[in-house]
Amino acid sequence: MKRIITAILFFSFFIPSLSAQELTGTLQQIKTSGKIKVGYRQFYPPLSFLDENGVPAGYSIDICEEIISGIQKKIGQTIDIEYIPVTSEGRFSALVDKKIDILCGATTKTLSRSEIVDFTQIIFVTGASFMTRAGNDIRGNFAGKKIGVIKDTTTEIELKKLFEETKIDTKTVFVRSTLEGRKALEKGKIDAFAADQVVLIGLALNSDDPGKFSILPDLFSYDPLALAVRRNDADFRLAADRVISGLCRSEQMLTLYDKWFSEFSSIRPKSFEMLVELNSLPE
Repeated sequence: MKRIITAILFFSFFIPSLSAQELTGTLQQIKTSGKIKVGYRQFYPPLSFLDENGVPAGYSIDICEEIISGIQKKIGQTIDIEYIPVTSEGRFSALVDKKIDILCGATTKTLSRSEIVDFTQIIFVTGASFMTRAGNDIRGNFAGKKIGVIKDTTTEIELKKLFEETKIDTKTVFVRSTLEGRKALEKGKIDAFAADQVVLIGLALNSDDPGKFSILPDLFSYDPLALAVRRNDADFRLAADRVISGLCRSEQMLTLYDKWFSEFSSIRPKSFEMLVELNSLPE
């Protein structure tokens, strides 16, 4: 018995603890550089946007900052945050090319995109809808209308599918950002702007007169939103997922929702509350 105990102590002495394991990939890069590069979309309120002081803010930004706090604890040092604006077209290549370390904003998690990048746990659930000028109800009357949408987004794909299935002849007008889409709508260059419903609500509320816009209640897609990280970097993804699960277990995720979305509705969607439950993974 004494020999067995001695052997166990001998081998356990040479087995490194989990906390003593060497950092890899993005975590090692962050520790070495003392900095994390956060890619974000500038015009996606209330998920990610520039506030009145020109500082990145929003629901997704808050989650990313919680993740950064978790990373600081893991690597044992404080790190600087460099916020880097990205576009719809260049956001994934920015990750692949290591221009950013994490993509923080409104990104739909899909299987095809998972061939390029990895995703964290889902942080929000929404769907695409239409925003029009108030009084311009186009429900059931899309024929011949000009519909604005950002190119190379899941909304563009679902919009094309919607009108192909319904055999409605519309004209698609591509815009580069949600802000450009709202301006095109205000100027009458398009009849409706299609995007995630939560983003459309944020666009309306951040305009000079929210009352001049109308947002259709119906959704024509399902969009699970997540943060994107570099592919095949399991340790960094796990560090992010660990924080997201912690936010869900402590119900701090519900507090973040209330902070950014209660102005739209005082009642949380059941789908979001279920998402929080599903993400509350134990340590």
